[in-house]
Amino acid sequence: MIYLSRFFFPCAEEENGFFLGERRTCYDTFYPFQILPAKQLTRLDFEPITILYGGNGSGKTTVLNIIAETLQLNRDTLYNRSNFFEAYTKLCDYDTKTRIPPHSRVITSDDVFDYMLNLRSINNGIDYKREDLFYEYLDEKYSNFQMQSLDDYEQLKKVNLARRKSQSQYVRRNLMDNIREHSNGESAFLYFSEKIRDNGLYLLDEPENSLSPARQQELTEFLTSSARFFGCQFIIATHSPFLLSMKGAKIYDLDENPAEVKAWTELPHVRAYYDFFRSHAAEFE
Repeated sequence: MIYLSRFFFPCAEEENGFFLGERRTCYDTFYPFQILPAKQLTRLDFEPITILYGGNGSGKTTVLNIIAETLQLNRDTLYNRSNFFEAYTKLCDYDTKTRIPPHSRVITSDDVFDYMLNLRSINNGIDYKREDLFYEYLDEKYSNFQMQSLDDYEQLKKVNLARRKSQSQYVRRNLMDNIREHSNGESAFLYFSEKIRDNGLYLLDEPENSLSPARQQELTEFLTSSARFFGCQFIIATHSPFLLSMKGAKIYDLDENPAEVKAWTELPHVRAYYDFFRSHAAEFE
């Protein structure tokens, strides 16, 4: 099923036109402006399963957030949304083949993390809450703290951590110190099976996080069946070879400039795995 058929991003000229009329100069970032023109990415055409491939900094998560914000899709957790997101999405456009179902959503690794954390909170009585740490992060990052004695050392570590890390990284770091068990792949998979309903558009940001190779293959089968038999459309940011191998998936390589469509077997990340295991083939026999 295809609900979203095309999505259009502003080109470099349109972005420049925005800045010519922009008087504010006090911001140190104009994110998500000035990201995609470097990829010459102005349009995406979608299939029932479309994959955005690329390394860290390739822009694949940015693309998902832009699409999700423009379509006003449901989401469970906050993300680093800049002051310019609304202005950017007003420059975007899209085409649909049919109405996008209201239960459609974007699912991020933070959503899965929060879900597993909530399960642990119920089972293990964990005191820390993500929302509290969001506020703590902002207080620490913008404080005027100065160390006066060794008694302030722990506070100094918190302030330095907040200034070095993103909000999401800070929260995860502090919460993980309070978690006594490893991430549960079964719980992560359960989250996807609960949130993905029939006949919906779903944007998935690196869903392989927290999943073992076996669980990634199980998720691949689940997503493939959902698209083929249950009227779902997926746009997925990933570099998991298991997800990249989904039959019929259209893959955009965002590491290329300009971004281009490739077969999954052509992707450098997948080729690296292939070459490695082929060089050790005799050890498996």
